[in-house]
Amino acid sequence: LTNGTESPEVEVMVCGGAPGGSYYQAEKLRVYVEASKTCGRLKLTDPDPHWVMEEMPMGRVMSDMIMLPSGDVLIINGASRGTAGWEDAVGPVLNPVLYMPNEPDSSRRFTVLNPTTIPRMYHSAALLLPDGRILVGGSNPHMTYNFSAVKYPTELSLEAFLPHYMAPQYANLRPSIIAVEARDKVVSYGEHFALTFAVDTYRPDRGVTVAMIAPSFSTHSFGMNQRLIMLDVVDVEQLSRFAYKVNVFAPPTQNIAPPGYYMLFLVHDGIPGQCVWIKIT
Repeated sequence: LTNGTESPEVEVMVCGGAPGGSYYQAEKLRVYVEASKTCGRLKLTDPDPHWVMEEMPMGRVMSDMIMLPSGDVLIINGASRGTAGWEDAVGPVLNPVLYMPNEPDSSRRFTVLNPTTIPRMYHSAALLLPDGRILVGGSNPHMTYNFSAVKYPTELSLEAFLPHYMAPQYANLRPSIIAVEARDKVVSYGEHFALTFAVDTYRPDRGVTVAMIAPSFSTHSFGMNQRLIMLDVVDVEQLSRFAYKVNVFAPPTQNIAPPGYYMLFLVHDGIPGQCVWIKIT
């Protein structure tokens, strides 16, 4: 966003999936077709939008894609063959993948991360938590709950995935929001407001970003209402040895940020701290 008034660049991303006919082959023939490796990005605000295609390190169907406060995208859960449906997929993909959209070298945008030990397939879900972790849970690839005598039993557990920015080595760079200078943490469209924050080691050359993220409802490999908005940062003021103030503009219209509650993250040198909840009206 720029000055809280101009329209931002709007981009969507779609990854993985199953080729046409995969459901019939899995459901009727028990033939599990390899999942797609492709990712497509589309800038909706371009004068002549067109898909820019890339390939993930591995194919994946029924994945969850989580937008992180850093601006990166986490691709997690899913299977390597088959399609969504009861008993219609095999080969759980245990390794999450991090996608860095702003990496200039396209060959370095995808990073394979540490695996889970729990298959997360049909009816699994993932969502962003206020502290930056990812809550992952569920997996019921059967029409009824089935906990035994099957290759992929019903899974009711929850686990937390910690992105790289949660590592202890970044503790000195992790900012803590002290206050939001808006009454009752409610802001209006286009409003100029400020956040005060503390950080042990401030790196002015690496910059500060402020991200608004809508809490999404995640089901069937789709985070409904998932939206990441990077606010326009006007400047950063130093208040004391460890305290700072960042001045920002709220989104200009409800077309960019529908009214409601958002997680507000402050990100320093790529490391987000605990969010605060704000409301925009």
